[in-house]
Amino acid sequence: MMNQQKRFKRIPVKIELTISDLFKQDNDNIKDINAPIEVRNISKTGIGFATKAILPEGYYFNSKIQLGNETSCLYTVMQIVRCEKRENENFYGCQFVGKADILDFIFDEYNEGFNDKE
Repeated sequence: MMNQQKRFKRIPVKIELTISDLFKQDNDNIKDINAPIEVRNISKTGIGFATKAILPEGYYFNSKIQLGNETSCLYTVMQIVRCEKRENENFYGCQFVGKADILDFIFDEYNEGFNDKE
């Protein structure tokens, strides 16, 4: 799994999201979490985010991530695949689940815009 983590370039971002519900494939749900999270980086395969909340690995959540303009949104399911404690927060790695190939175009377009700013 570790080799896959760095397979695609990570782009630093600052996106605020809220996770309200987590679920597993066996219909196990955790509701009303309302955990504010701060997305720190994004790649074609997933996101890294920080939060003070404790979230279980292996669970899924629905996400909408806006990259650039309003039409460049990624609507996808994310799975929490790892967690590590960092100072006074938890840092999570999540992977996209069932992401449509067309969303790669949105990501590539955002990445090009990011590289132009460097």
